[in-house]
Amino acid sequence: QVTSSSGEGTDAIVILEKTPFQEEKVSDLLKKHTKLELQMRNDIYSTYHLYPPPELSEIKTTVVYPATEKHLQKYLRQEVHLIRETWEDYKNITLPFIQSQSFSIQWVYNILEKKAEADRIIHENPDPCNGFVLVPDFKWNQTQLDDLYLIALIHRREVKSLRDLTAEHLPLLRNILQEGKEAVAKRFGVPGSQLRIYLHYQPSYYHLHVHFTALGYDAPGSSVERAHLLADVIDNLAMDSMYYQKRALTFALRADDLLLNE
Repeated sequence: QVTSSSGEGTDAIVILEKTPFQEEKVSDLLKKHTKLELQMRNDIYSTYHLYPPPELSEIKTTVVYPATEKHLQKYLRQEVHLIRETWEDYKNITLPFIQSQSFSIQWVYNILEKKAEADRIIHENPDPCNGFVLVPDFKWNQTQLDDLYLIALIHRREVKSLRDLTAEHLPLLRNILQEGKEAVAKRFGVPGSQLRIYLHYQPSYYHLHVHFTALGYDAPGSSVERAHLLADVIDNLAMDSMYYQKRALTFALRADDLLLNE
């Protein structure tokens, strides 16, 4: 909790994450200026507590402030339950719920309008109908490729999620797949065959976006109950324009999620 000058407390969320080791810096961790405390030795095996110098002990820190009750609940550890949502369930339960409960996505509009993070844009297709912006995700510090993570945000504002997609959106989705892979290969040297490119359902915010992560990175939300590969989505829509208005979709909900009660 953050206390203001008036003495009133406002909730904040601070997320601390250890960043991956960088191969070129591992040798520096073992040099004499690193503090090493022996914990146990048995024959050829020994364990230590290693205390690296500050420049090698980075902790990625994300702050959400001010944090609403919904933000606080999102980051609390909870049991999860799998839900099988039919199209009727979506229309009658999920859609009305998300329209009344969804988080603000002003930060998405700020990126699209170049009011924020303009210097972080990796690639942009400016077409208002079939274009998008590709930016690094907050979870990636861009100092190593092991946990590469980017997000493609579409310019169109009426498409909320996978459920809204039809064959009309195929040009947009194909642009994201092709141009996104080319941009990542050009900027970071990672070929498309080493990328996991997918959509979440349900997403954490309701403005259509596509995740680009390193294939070797076990990214949060990349499990089968949430991730839908973009290439598969394109194929499904090419076969049936109404594919995602017909099929049931499975997703996990936390025990404290209000939608679970609905």
